[in-house]
Amino acid sequence: MTTTSEENPIPTDLQRGTAAEVIERWFETEIRSGRLGHGEQIEPTRTLATKFGTSVATITRAFKGLEAKGLVRNRDRSSRIVHCPPDGTAPVRDETAPTRVIVIGGYAGSGKTELGRILARLKGWALLDKDTTTRAVVEAALESLGQSPHDRESPTYLETIRPAEYAALVSAMVENIECGVSVVMTAPFIRELSDQAWCDRLRSRVESKNAELEVVWVRCDAESMKTYVKHRGALRDSAKLSNWPAYLAGVDLTFAPKTPHLIIDNSVGARPLLEQASEFLTKIGAR
Repeated sequence: MTTTSEENPIPTDLQRGTAAEVIERWFETEIRSGRLGHGEQIEPTRTLATKFGTSVATITRAFKGLEAKGLVRNRDRSSRIVHCPPDGTAPVRDETAPTRVIVIGGYAGSGKTELGRILARLKGWALLDKDTTTRAVVEAALESLGQSPHDRESPTYLETIRPAEYAALVSAMVENIECGVSVVMTAPFIRELSDQAWCDRLRSRVESKNAELEVVWVRCDAESMKTYVKHRGALRDSAKLSNWPAYLAGVDLTFAPKTPHLIIDNSVGARPLLEQASEFLTKIGAR
């Protein structure tokens, strides 16, 4: 049985053997997606152990795996740097290729934004992430309505702000494809992808612009998800983390969109996101 505590977000079954794998995978994804750049210094082992709520030995094991993959190098006993230099070739836009819209959904902490960044970096496509695109406006709107800027649970957000937030994201996508620019669009899309009518409208709207739509759902097991959410430290996640069991009760780990789609697994033990992203591009003929 999986158990956790507020002091240590990593479940006890992970502490027994796979906590290092969770942390290794998190850092690999951060590096592959470009959030941690080549030459960037990584925080000290003890600092990371405190952040992840685990031991120095666990952090050390995680980084041994990253070092074996060539993604991290030791500069001295207590300092590590990211080693992921550019390959020297920027993606070249193929004018004959179809314009594409890649919609990536998933629960908080699943890795959807990281997958989106990897795809955008591989292809040189536009990346429209909901939080990056709309967060500042959403926070200002919530404050003007007397709510916390980090609220993502109240009726005010869910019924008033959220629909406008997603409408703005889709409008930005449409403007890009009208210009012939392929787009990777990332957001939870939980309500949207569970609504057959919404999926049909989106597909029709994309295809009316002579573009092709691909939908991806990113899954992640509950244990890894909590670790990822905890570590990213976003204030909008406070309500989730303060009562994780209640939040998890509303999470459908077997969710599947109501439209043709591909499932990407970002759980510990699954193949790296870079590998799955490359396979996805090959599958849709975009390599």
